[in-house]
Formats: sequence, C-alpha cells, structure tokens
Amino acid sequence: MNSENYDSEMHSGPLLGRILIFALPIMAMNVLQLLFNAADMVVVGRFSGSQALAAVGATGPLINLIVNLFMGLSVGASVIVAQDYGAEKPDNISRSVHTSIAISAVSGVVVMAAGLVLCKPLLGIMGTPKDIIDLSVLYTKVYFLGLPASMIYNFGAAILRATGDSRRPMYFLTITGIVNVILNVFFVVGLHMGVLGVAWATVIAQYLSTLLIMLCLSRSDGPLRFSFNLLRIDRHKLKDIVRIGLPAGLQGLLFSISNVLIQSAVNSFGSIMVAANAAAGNVEGFVGTAMNAYYNAAITFTGQSMGAKKYDQIDAIAKVCTILIFATWIVLGGGVLLFGRSLLSFYTSNPEVIDLGMLRLKVKMSAYFICAVMNVYPGLTRAMGYSILPMLCTLVGACLMRIVWLATVFKWYPTVVMLYMCYPVTWAFAGLGQVGSFFYARHQVRTRAMEEAGQAQAVS
Repeated sequence: MNSENYDSEMHSGPLLGRILIFALPIMAMNVLQLLFNAADMVVVGRFSGSQALAAVGATGPLINLIVNLFMGLSVGASVIVAQDYGAEKPDNISRSVHTSIAISAVSGVVVMAAGLVLCKPLLGIMGTPKDIIDLSVLYTKVYFLGLPASMIYNFGAAILRATGDSRRPMYFLTITGIVNVILNVFFVVGLHMGVLGVAWATVIAQYLSTLLIMLCLSRSDGPLRFSFNLLRIDRHKLKDIVRIGLPAGLQGLLFSISNVLIQSAVNSFGSIMVAANAAAGNVEGFVGTAMNAYYNAAITFTGQSMGAKKYDQIDAIAKVCTILIFATWIVLGGGVLLFGRSLLSFYTSNPEVIDLGMLRLKVKMSAYFICAVMNVYPGLTRAMGYSILPMLCTLVGACLMRIVWLATVFKWYPTVVMLYMCYPVTWAFAGLGQVGSFFYARHQVRTRAMEEAGQAQAVS
C-alpha cells in the first residue's frame, strides 16, 4: 500500500473542500460503525426481547468510563504525528508511530483487566435493574476481551488520519462491520446466544480490524511503516503524547463519570426506561458521530498547520468547522426530530419504549449544535498544544454542573424531561468555556510566533 495515494498536506489549498474531503470518510466510517452497533441493538432487541436490549444499552456509560482515559492518548498520538508530518520530520514520525502502537498495546491490556474486575461492582453501584444486571455483566466481560484489539485499531487509525488519510480506516471498518453483522445474525438468530452472541461478534470484529490496520501500517511506505524491530516507547515522544493525550483522556473520563451518574438516574425509572434510553442514544449517536468527524479534522488540520508554522490558517479552520457543524445539525438533527419515531421502531415494537425514547431525542436534538461546538473546539485547542484548558472546561461546565443539576433540579422535579434537560444546560456552560479556551490558545500561539519572528529579525 503506497501511502502517497492517501496522505495529503492539510495546511495548504482551499480549506472548505479539503476539510470536507477529509471529514466525509470519517463521517461515513462513524455512521457505518453506528449502523453496525445499531444492528447489534436491533438484532438483540428484536430476537431476544426488551430486557436483552436494556442489558446491552446499560453497559455503554460504564464501558466509556473505563476506556476513555486511555483512548484520550490516541488524541495525543494524532496531534504529535500531525505536527511531525506538517514539519516534514520523517525520523520523528517513525518514532511517534512506534511509540503510539506500543502505548496502545499496553493500554489495551490494562483496560481489559480493569474492565473484567470492575464491571460487576460498578454496574451494581450504577443501580442497574436487577432483572438485567446478570446479562449486562455477561456482555461487559466478553466485550472487554476485545479491548486490546480495539485500542490498537484506534491508535492506528489516529496515525493514518494525522497524515490526512481518512479513507483506509473507513474501508477497514466497513469490512469488519459487515463481518460483525453477519456474526450477530448467526450467533443470535441461528444459535440463540442472545446477549452473549452480540458480545462475541463484536470481539471477533475488533480483532479483525486490528489485523487490517497493522497490515496497512506494515506495508506503508516512508516513515509511517511499522516494524516490530522498531517497536519501543520513545521517552520524549511518550512525554509529548501524554502531555496532549492525558488531559484529553481525563476529559473523556470526567465526561463519562457524569454520564454514568445520568445512567444511574435513568436506571431508577426501570428497565423499560433503560431500553428507551439505549435505543434513543443509538439514534442520537448518528448525529454526534457525524460531528466527531469535524473534531478529527480540527486536530489534523490545526496540527499540520502548527507543524508548518502556518498559524494564520487556524482562524479559518475554526470558521469552516463551525459552519459545517451548523449545517450538519440542521440536516441530521432535523431529520431525527422528523423521523425519530420511525427510527426507534427499528429497535423495538414496544410503544412505551418508543414514547420515552422520543422524549430524549426532542430535548437533545433541539440543542445539539451547542454540543457539537463543545466537542469540536477542544480539537483546535489541543492541536495548538493546549490540552489542560479543554479538560478544565469539561470538568466545570459539564461534569460538575451535571452533578449539581442531578442533586438539585432533578431531585426537586424527578421527571424524565427534567433529567434530560441537564444535557443542553451543561453543554452551554462547557461550550462557552471551550470557545474561550480556543481564543486564548490562539492568542498565545500568535504572540509566541511574533516574538520568535522578532528574535530572528534581530539576529539577522
């Protein structure tokens, strides 16, 4: 595989077209992944019942809680590789690639062990309904067996995206997603394995995706080429990746903690509500995961512009990403509001589940533009080398505010609508902070660039 057919310089040329060319394969990949995840939910919900659907849906916040800390390191890997690529430093790129893969392998084993040990007590603490907790524990334990593979794939995909290659990860996910769906039908419909069948189908697909991404890197030309002989953790690259990635991981962890608390509140309404929340969350995810493509674009474009010292493009990148966020929200968010009931009917025929699911979709889709801004702008800030500020904004604006909301407003008015209102309220607080962080980081970068230019002029 010749990487020249896929890599591109993201810091030159018309931005709107380049961002779309880069983001659309990621968007397609994310939507495909959700379609395959939706297939999991549809198969288990239709052929194993609402309890099985609720059991799988109840595990999402817990899985994200354990995974996100380490997954944030892949953000650090993406930023560092993008900066090295923009600066045209092949030796640095190679060291970043091999350090990233080594980190991913170690992280995957750690996350797997943590998940296997902690899943049952944490699901209990979350108040998972008694009629589904055994199925939830079973699903989670099998799911975590695939985490080492999932971690390596995500780091490998981050490396490819950092060089402008967003297509091959999409191809690999398409292949493994189709395999996952086929295995779902075989295990659940054919062998009647229920929740266990969905879990094993996911694990097998995860290991296949890792095999494909590693073959891709092993056959790439130039500094992206992976070799086991070079696999080691470079101390300096590790420091750079952790500097950017650890705050990103902590942000994901903190965000997941707040979602775990919300899931606990959802669980208090019973398994019907859990099933509705899971189905609506899966539908909503199509909008969120499309927006996530702009987050990846923001990291890659800004990172390469930083490496090439083209700081003047950062404002333009932010403007284009904001315009695309708004357009995507209007089209996809509006579509979910119009066709939400039909979409939910794919997951279940239970009218009570559909009604409760629509409550979540109406509240969240109406304000999803704010959520997207909150999620995309940290990519711009991190790519400029400022990763702690976005974490703090999420901690205060989202996590702490959600805890306050649950302890006050929801406690005073314990209704489903009031529970879901915590999302748009906290998005607004965190979003304002993330935009402010971007402007602060941009000002610092410009000031530093002017100082360096002045020093160079003085020396000459």
